[in-house]
Amino acid sequence: MNLTDRVAVITGGAGGIGAALAHRFAAEGAAAVVVADLDADAARAVAAAVGPVAHAAGLDVTVEEQVRALVADTERRYGHIDLFCANAGVATAAGLDAADADWDRAWRVNVLAHVHSTRAVLPGMLARGQGYLLHTCSAAGLLTAVGDAPYTATKHAAVGLAEWLAVTYRDQGIRVSALCPQGVDTPMLAEGLATGHLGARVIAASGAVLHPDRVADAVIAGLAEERFLILPHPEVAQHALRRAEDPDGWQAGLRKLVRRLRA
Repeated sequence: MNLTDRVAVITGGAGGIGAALAHRFAAEGAAAVVVADLDADAARAVAAAVGPVAHAAGLDVTVEEQVRALVADTERRYGHIDLFCANAGVATAAGLDAADADWDRAWRVNVLAHVHSTRAVLPGMLARGQGYLLHTCSAAGLLTAVGDAPYTATKHAAVGLAEWLAVTYRDQGIRVSALCPQGVDTPMLAEGLATGHLGARVIAASGAVLHPDRVADAVIAGLAEERFLILPHPEVAQHALRRAEDPDGWQAGLRKLVRRLRA
């Protein structure tokens, strides 16, 4: 997909990867970029910075009626949606001790929100015979997020859903990509490092921490090639291959890294 003259919607667009995508899509010539976020004021600030092609919207991605309303409003404003980026996500920094409410929120934001947006946007895309779904799934969806059980489980589910969509709808003109970055310089990672959370330290020790703009670069390249897996950190592919070929060895290596960081 080339972004020129396209209409794109980005959830979780008020910061981090979402904001970087909004700026980059506009720079690539998008006709319209809808910046949606739970923090409506922050979404408006990003949209103002992006420029006249951007429109802001407050959105709770866990409420399907709000997602459907956003899609309907965007289609009324611009006629259709070319690209829907389900980018909102949430971490818990907890293991089995995570409260049921945290497990539920992780499920609703990291998985069900992708279901809600796809249900809402897919009919219009199928009617036109074309459309693109970009789901931010995280490298945790291919590997493991040490120290965060709900995040790991739900991101694996997000990758599985994206793959199912790609298999089911590609022959009907729908393209699907799963964006799986590792360490990205976002408030989520910064907070984890500031508090000394083990998972954040593992991420920082496992490879480069990329600026969100670098992730946006990878997204543009991945969309142009219509790749299912978009990996801003190329080493994630090697990690995933080793994990598939030798799961016991992969887990042993990860445990060794954890022991070293805890020492």
